[in-house]
Amino acid sequence: MKRSRLLSLLLCTALLGACATGTAKDPAVQTRIDAFVTDMVKRHGSDATQLRTILAQGRNVEDIIRPKFEGAAETSWTWGRYRQVFVNPSRIENGTRFWKEHKGLFERAERELGVPQPILAAIVGVETNYGRRPGKIRVLDVLYTQAFHYPERAKFGRKELEAFLLLATEEGVDPLQVRGSYAGAMGQPQFIPSSYRGYAVDFDGDGRRDLWGSEADVIGSVANYFKRHGWRPGEPIAAPANGVQARHAELIVGRGQKPQPPAHTVGELRKASIQMDPALADSLDADLVALDSDDHREHWVGLHNFYVITRYNHSYFYAMAVYQLSLELAARMEEG
Repeated sequence: MKRSRLLSLLLCTALLGACATGTAKDPAVQTRIDAFVTDMVKRHGSDATQLRTILAQGRNVEDIIRPKFEGAAETSWTWGRYRQVFVNPSRIENGTRFWKEHKGLFERAERELGVPQPILAAIVGVETNYGRRPGKIRVLDVLYTQAFHYPERAKFGRKELEAFLLLATEEGVDPLQVRGSYAGAMGQPQFIPSSYRGYAVDFDGDGRRDLWGSEADVIGSVANYFKRHGWRPGEPIAAPANGVQARHAELIVGRGQKPQPPAHTVGELRKASIQMDPALADSLDADLVALDSDDHREHWVGLHNFYVITRYNHSYFYAMAVYQLSLELAARMEEG
């Protein structure tokens, strides 16, 4: 069945549902929806009736997603708690099994795209525990809410809702059935719609980019995402730092800050008396990263590839969890 025909059938189903519910929109919300539809028609040639049919099925789930945004682990947890959740025996075991089952795909992705297999495996582990937690909230509702009912996230919501509706047409998926995270991320690697459209690849060659059921597409897409964001093959990622004192405060980045490209070099940190692996070249771009737990603080040197991991999720906690899980997985694989 061609995608256009499939989408038409899905939209007919949505129209029946919309007529059955007869839900009236708040006038202010309807004005925002009208502007969104007009823009989609103007810029993409979308069918206005079809768009209105789909959006008529959108539900306001602000009461569900707002607490999740405000209590996000990356901003409200300590590093100790974060690590315990994402770098634990269960994920290590599941990740080792997942890597072994798809070893050929991991090897191909590293060979063709230059991203290490342990990092690829760790991403899928931190995101959904290898497909076990892909998200339960309908993506249409999540993005509809952010676009039209959640002012602080309206810009993101409109952008991602636009991408989601285009993606539904391009990939032949039912926009009324897709479920994901409270932010609208989808599939095993949790791509938001714009990332799905921009970075997902058909790694198994079946004519679709399937981030739910195709492990080939999942692994290849994560590798492509990192390659496109500037991963440097062969370069290290991070290393423990020692000798940090109060006078180094201006060098430190960490939780609560939006990750930026490294502002220093390894050589500059060494000149400031920061101690680290002597094998790290002075020329490498670097930042001094602090990870705070309840009773202690860890310091790490985050290099360029560490920053690239933060492009997947803009959090130093996230990048370190991925890195440390990757080390655990690599060690387990070496054991056989």
